Amino acid sequence: MLYHYMTDLYKLFNDMNLQLQGDKLNLITTKNVVAAFAAKLLLHKKDLGRREFHNFPNLSVSCSNDELFAYFQHLENLNIDFTERYQDIFNLEIPDWVLDPFSNVNTAMSPQLEEELIELTTNEEIKIKFNNGYQEFWLQKQIPQLYPGLWSIVQRFLIAFQSSYLYELGFSAVTTLLTKKRNRLLVTERGDLRLFLSKLEPDINKFIKQHQIHPSH
Repeated sequence: MLYHYMTDLYKLFNDMNLQLQGDKLNLITTKNVVAAFAAKLLLHKKDLGRREFHNFPNLSVSCSNDELFAYFQHLENLNIDFTERYQDIFNLEIPDWVLDPFSNVNTAMSPQLEEELIELTTNEEIKIKFNNGYQEFWLQKQIPQLYPGLWSIVQRFLIAFQSSYLYELGFSAVTTLLTKKRNRLLVTERGDLRLFLSKLEPDINKFIKQHQIHPSH
């Protein structure tokens, strides 16, 4: 039975881990995912106590009470461990205006930041981007230039490396570039690695226009 319990538990961990992948992950999303998982551990504990196995389908209703007690005690300990291990994430305070700068929220900021927020919320040219989500809105090129005070706060939540995804992506690209026939390639001194990791699309037409045509001899 322990094997079945651990199989289902690791699937839950894997599902959480998948939510923490991708280059659009930020600290706000990380807090949401981790906090939800920790809370669900207590819910899973309660479900096992009621002999409800929808989150642990490999467990059998024939589990003894002693086995179930050991499992939901383990889930409780996991919740405590998560709370301690990710205390910095749980204690992360996210101002309401970061998620929705256009709502009437109590900013509790300095007069300078409140002034910037007023200017931002009345800027119709950048307001339209908010329809695509708060992250794309704040990552607009003109935000740091026009509202440096607000950006100094927002950037802490959006540009932190909170998972190993980007590092793994870089290692994967290096592994692809370095083969047996190219084992001496200095990928850090060439453009190959940058091309693999960049999502920028090259302007082929611009390159063609800049190319000098050599007249025939």
